[in-house]
Amino acid sequence: MSTHAIAGKYALIAGGAKNLGGLIARDLAAQGAAGVAIHYNSAATKADAEATAEAVRAAGATAVIMQGDLTSAAAVSTLFAGALMAFGRLDIAINTTGKVLKKPFADISEAEYDEMFAINAKAAFFFIKEAGATLADNGKLVTLVTSLLGAFTPFYSSYAGAKAPVEHFTRAASKEYGARGISVTAVGPGPMDTPFFYGQEASDAVAYHKSAAALSPFSKTGLTDIEDIVPLIRFLASDGWWITGQTILANGGYTTK
Repeated sequence: MSTHAIAGKYALIAGGAKNLGGLIARDLAAQGAAGVAIHYNSAATKADAEATAEAVRAAGATAVIMQGDLTSAAAVSTLFAGALMAFGRLDIAINTTGKVLKKPFADISEAEYDEMFAINAKAAFFFIKEAGATLADNGKLVTLVTSLLGAFTPFYSSYAGAKAPVEHFTRAASKEYGARGISVTAVGPGPMDTPFFYGQEASDAVAYHKSAAALSPFSKTGLTDIEDIVPLIRFLASDGWWITGQTILANGGYTTK
């Protein structure tokens, strides 16, 4: 078995119950992963996590589901410990969690600011920290960020601002973990065709985003489809291991740096 193959490997996916995380879980199982640990945040997504776990098992992999609010370091540590206990080893760690807020600066409360940074920055920091302590040698670590890191836009100050530190976490971790062969990357999709997007945008903004990418006419929705992000995650978790310390904006030409 190749050091960088997915077959036979064990993976943990934070936010793996549905949408992009759920599709990644299914894809890793289809690629021959031996086991997938599927994290979900609350009771509201437990049924989705169970459905994803059943699909993973149907593909021939072991699946476990684990709940946790990852805005505390202790919860992230417990998550990794649980996955390690279930499988005996971890080779791939993928964090898809995040929260979007679209508001003018003047309307963002201190509580909203704290929540955005807890979910998008703090949780990512401790996920990367625990992955470094837990992943086997030659492991793969991927964090989802946003293409807004390359955009010049109003109203997303707290969201893009809270995701921005992950670029720095990724670079530092790639240097620190590289001696063990662990690659560390961040992927920033464009506006994705998921409920997270539509819950924030008015109809005129939706129409704009559906036409803003260079490849929008060739997308089934005009937006970034989760099916277009999964192959990139698969690549980074296998043959793309030589890419490390990088933030990749995958958005069909929506924006760049």
